[in-house]
Amino acid sequence: MPTSDRLSRRRFLGTAGAATVAPYVVSSGVLAAPGQKGPNDKISLAVIGCGSLAEGWHFPQLAELHDVVVTAVCDVQKDRLDKAVERFKGQAKPYTDYREVLRRDDIDAVLIATPPHWHAMMAIDAAEAGKDFYCEKPMTIHVAESLAVMRAVRKHKVVTQVGTQIHARDNYRRVVELVRSGRLGKINVARTFMVMNQGPEGIGYVPETDPPADIDWELWIGPAPMIKYNSKIVHDAFPNCSFMAHSGGWTPGMGPHIVDLPYWALELGIPKRTFCSGGRYLIKDMGDAPDTQEVLWEYDDFTMTWWMSLINSYGFDFQGDNKIKRRHGVWFHGVNGTLMADYNTHKIVPEGDRLKETVDMPVTSMPASPGHHREWIDCIRTRQQPSCHVGYHYKLDAALNLANLSMQLGRAINFDPKTETIAGDEEAARAAIPTYRAPWRFPEEYLKA
Repeated sequence: MPTSDRLSRRRFLGTAGAATVAPYVVSSGVLAAPGQKGPNDKISLAVIGCGSLAEGWHFPQLAELHDVVVTAVCDVQKDRLDKAVERFKGQAKPYTDYREVLRRDDIDAVLIATPPHWHAMMAIDAAEAGKDFYCEKPMTIHVAESLAVMRAVRKHKVVTQVGTQIHARDNYRRVVELVRSGRLGKINVARTFMVMNQGPEGIGYVPETDPPADIDWELWIGPAPMIKYNSKIVHDAFPNCSFMAHSGGWTPGMGPHIVDLPYWALELGIPKRTFCSGGRYLIKDMGDAPDTQEVLWEYDDFTMTWWMSLINSYGFDFQGDNKIKRRHGVWFHGVNGTLMADYNTHKIVPEGDRLKETVDMPVTSMPASPGHHREWIDCIRTRQQPSCHVGYHYKLDAALNLANLSMQLGRAINFDPKTETIAGDEEAARAAIPTYRAPWRFPEEYLKA
């Protein structure tokens, strides 16, 4: 069976809004089989999701890659699709249904920048179609999706990158080096946070209406619960994070960037126990995601916390001025000192004289990143995995999703890292698996050992 036909037919058929497949020409730049790519071959790439994130971030990054050609763009909203076609005029064919893109044999890789509720299905379908993929964060919004995406990638041997682009910054590399150097001594706690202040009004209200003619609302909703159209949820990622079923809220929305640092530095796995408290305590708007969350993750001989607030932006060590703005950071607490870091800075606070003269000694062993997109493209050629590939990131993704599951059920969730299953809680195990809206179906076959 051709690679492109591995896309599951039971999930391919039966959904309204499928585009007619436009004819295309196979160019001389189409790549050979994996591992047989010549230095002058260009990687044929499709972008699925052409909203503000693609327009403002991914498209400019891709434009700098001389060995990449965007041959397809896909979006269910006509104005966004038209802008993307104009940007890649003469080279990219337009689609409204991503499954038609995956059926093209001449496309080597896809970049997924849709709303989060689509990420898991699109990633799994891309893997089944033999397409290497870059998936925006959050990679998924359910625990079972975390595991299913990882196992699909493992089965189909595709090269992946998750869109936590802060992972590519030099500051994160210096922090990882310091933690792994042993200077802090035994680290038994890490604390992570992201805060901002949306005020009681939150994202406000807009009227729910029939969807406008230029958007395929059925296909925008896809496997998520059907809701009435509103312009807030489709505008961009910021207001979208207020809708729980379609984004998972702000913990999976921003957590991947921040919790990534201790996961990387300490090489953490999926936590064995997760407890989350929180809710909507102040904000009154049209969303339903929590405005406050406190998470405790337990590992072997180690504990990590996450603090998320949309109603107060105080940042402790990372405060700076008293303006209302988004703040974030990480503390690593070791027996010899505390290392605190955000995206761009880091600082060590010694415990007495335990660190002595070693506190200011430089540590530089990790090479600079060539860029998050560049690294992925280079790895497509070598068939190695980038630094933020699905096999690394799914553990962090699962931790964030376990937090939301714990908040949903109001109790701690125990997880067995060896079997990668929820332990001793049948209700939680069932709730970890999403119910997709018909005719879409969650691929539970990837949950089997």
